[in-house]
Amino acid sequence: MLRSQLFEVTITGTHSVVIPSEEAALFLKKGHSRVAFNAFYKQESISFHGKLHQRANHVLISFGKRYQKELGVTSSDFFKLQIIEDTTKYGVAIPEEFSTVLETDREAFELFKKLTDGKKRSLIYYIIRIKNIQTRVDRALLICENLKMGHTNPKELVKTER
Repeated sequence: MLRSQLFEVTITGTHSVVIPSEEAALFLKKGHSRVAFNAFYKQESISFHGKLHQRANHVLISFGKRYQKELGVTSSDFFKLQIIEDTTKYGVAIPEEFSTVLETDREAFELFKKLTDGKKRSLIYYIIRIKNIQTRVDRALLICENLKMGHTNPKELVKTER
C-alpha cells in the first residue's frame, strides 16, 4: 500500500490545506486522486478520506471545520499529515450498519450501485455522521426504501416525510 512520509501543513483560508507537490505527485502519477489521510496534532489523531484537487501550480485538500474541531487545530496551527492509498470500494469506508442493510436488501443494493460515486459517498457520509447505532440502522433502511421508490437525489433519499 502506498504511503507518504509525515509532512507539516497548516490550514489555508477557512478549510483548505496545501499538499506539498512531491507528496501529492506520488499518488497522482498512479491515478489516485481519492485518498485516505492521517492527521496528527499534539496528542490527537484522526483519519479521513478526501480528494487531491489540482489547482494551477499546487494541490489542495478540503479540511473542514468538523475535522479541525476533531483534531483540535485552528488556522494558525501547524500539524502533521500523511497520505495513504485509498483501498475502499466507494472512496470512504462504509459503516457496518449500512453495509448490512444493503446486503439484506438486494433490490436496494442494485439501485445503490447504479448511483454515481459522489451520490454513494454522500449517503455513506450521511450515515457516518450519526452517532447512535439504531438511528444508523433506521436511516439505512429509510435510504433503501426511498431508493426502491425511485429516488436518486441524496436529499430525497434521506427524507423521512413524503
